[in-house]
Amino acid sequence: MAASIAEAARKHPAPEGIVYTYGTAGFRTKADVLDSVLARVGLIASLRSRALKGKWIGVMITASHNPPEDNGVKLVEPMGNMLQEEWEVLSTTMANKATPEDVAEYYNELAAKFKIDLSTPARVVVARDTRASGSRLLGCLVDGLKAAGAEYKDFGFFTTPQLHYVVRSLNTEGTKDAYGVPTEKGYYEKFGAAFKNALKGKKPQGSLTVDGANGVGGPKLTELIKYLPTKEEGGLEIHVVNDNVIKPESLNVDCGADYVKTNQRAPPTSKVGPNDRCCSLDGDADRVVFYFKDSSNVFHLLDGDRIATLVASFLGDLIRQSGLADAITIGVVQTAYANGAATNYVEQTLKLKVDCTPTGVKYLHHAAEKLDIGVYFEANGHGTVIFSPDTLDTINKHEPRSPAQKEALDVLRATVELINQAVGDALSDLLLVEVVLAHKSWGVEEWLGTYTDLPNKLTKVIVSDRNIFKTTDAERKLVKPDGVQKQIDAEVQKVRQGRSFARASGTEDAVRVYAEAATKAEAEDLARKVASIVEAAGAKK
Repeated sequence: MAASIAEAARKHPAPEGIVYTYGTAGFRTKADVLDSVLARVGLIASLRSRALKGKWIGVMITASHNPPEDNGVKLVEPMGNMLQEEWEVLSTTMANKATPEDVAEYYNELAAKFKIDLSTPARVVVARDTRASGSRLLGCLVDGLKAAGAEYKDFGFFTTPQLHYVVRSLNTEGTKDAYGVPTEKGYYEKFGAAFKNALKGKKPQGSLTVDGANGVGGPKLTELIKYLPTKEEGGLEIHVVNDNVIKPESLNVDCGADYVKTNQRAPPTSKVGPNDRCCSLDGDADRVVFYFKDSSNVFHLLDGDRIATLVASFLGDLIRQSGLADAITIGVVQTAYANGAATNYVEQTLKLKVDCTPTGVKYLHHAAEKLDIGVYFEANGHGTVIFSPDTLDTINKHEPRSPAQKEALDVLRATVELINQAVGDALSDLLLVEVVLAHKSWGVEEWLGTYTDLPNKLTKVIVSDRNIFKTTDAERKLVKPDGVQKQIDAEVQKVRQGRSFARASGTEDAVRVYAEAATKAEAEDLARKVASIVEAAGAKK
């Protein structure tokens, strides 16, 4: 096998002078320098599957909200969760091995270290988004898988959450924890049925316009719609726009969740009327943000914070109405990017616990897993709800004591089914939001009215080396470079309700600056000043 592994590495040599890192989103960079990485990910995926006695491992080729010329790859664990941290480090080491011989040697070294029996079957599920480079990179991945003697299933074009769903379904098939039928159709059937059951006769108001970011989410949502109740059947009218996957170069260009969140405006192609509900997916459909224009044509964003508060309040109501309030507690997990007003609303109005973690979905996910019900959404619209095994058991075994309790319990059980607990899933999340709005008989204005966001500004400062910026306190304070945090604190003191922080991007050589304050002018001024502090610090050699 060593010979075939070295051969695969030789076929896809590593470019000189590039250091790869498996970050929050896996490996992600310009697509034209990823061939060697993909071949080696094939080797790592095979080892990981064998280390887990032949369980299915997922490999997703995507760069999510990045520009069309980028691509990336990430590995998925058997339950549909993110790659174990120790293996992120091993993947990074493997990606940076200089020669084919080094690659083969490291492969055998890992097998010995983890006592992996290389005759154990390796099983890998692969899929990709719609980027033009995807098919070439898939070929590189397959070369790695074949060299390692792995069995693989190629699902072609998929949203990232669909891959997570299939991995979890394959590994739980035939057990008491069976998650669903491990096919694309099985995904649509599971979430379609759950949506209908969770609505329980409540009718969504108006329609929903979904911007597919010209990525894989558009056509997959169009497919999912076939499994949802029609408007005539009391379902939801959905209009899909920006779903042009024939032109891969239009992916995320002037559309998508990142565009809307960053620019605080609807995509230029938007033609919706006042108070019409809209949402935007990102390139691989694991993020969603909602928005609308009011009767004065003013744009309002309903981001991940808003989705988290909406969902947490709904679940809180259902738990109470089912008679489970004494048995189950709900917590909301946020990052430093969460708006201060959202944090206050959760703590003061909903009376729920808030945990703050570093940025990156793996941190939120781990924190949410420790709760009975953990609701997490990054402000950018990526998130889900996690129910602990004990909580699921309690919900399933609970005997209602009245018709009202039974009704709430039925909706709660259907809502559990509707949520993709493996990973943040834009399609599942947008259906969940629609269920909550239907039950509350709310439109976008009522949803927005729950609290008033503090004005905020997010900016990006390009730096030559992002690694000199080190943070602490869930990324809310800089410890390096020396003295920079002190300068930021001084600026924050000058504005009302001020808060600001700077942290290195997980995906590019840049530092992201967030600032919020009592007025828009103060927030923008604070962001500008903090950005210039960061720029000066980043320029020092």
